[in-house]
Amino acid sequence: MTSHEDAAAALYLPLTDSTLTIRVIKNFPYRTTRNLVLHHLDLTSLTVGDLKELAKKEVLTRPGWKPYKTVVLDTLKLYTKAQGTKTQNLIINMEDKDDEKIFRDDSKTLAEYGCEHETEISFFNMADYLEFKADPTEKW
Repeated sequence: MTSHEDAAAALYLPLTDSTLTIRVIKNFPYRTTRNLVLHHLDLTSLTVGDLKELAKKEVLTRPGWKPYKTVVLDTLKLYTKAQGTKTQNLIINMEDKDDEKIFRDDSKTLAEYGCEHETEISFFNMADYLEFKADPTEKW
């Protein structure tokens, strides 16, 4: 296989062996975020609630995440899919009407929400998000 074919094949890994990037958001106005990359996830059985718990555990146990340990993370929202269009906002996707891309049901699987290999998901505090959404002024 050529390197181009290898790259193309990587985009189509099965939903049972996917990689997700979780954009852990500490502060919206200052755009304080850090990416958490999770490998070898089965999106057909991993629920939204399971992903929240896994990401929280990783934030608490991985080195270098100390500033994020006190953040109350309670909401997941689709940021973008691989090869998809990017949002204009660098921290969270705010272009969907009525927050359609928020994962509201903790019992649904990620596959049911349309997640696939190399999907990026924002993980944040809903109260902070609603405050930022009311006044999306960036402070830096």
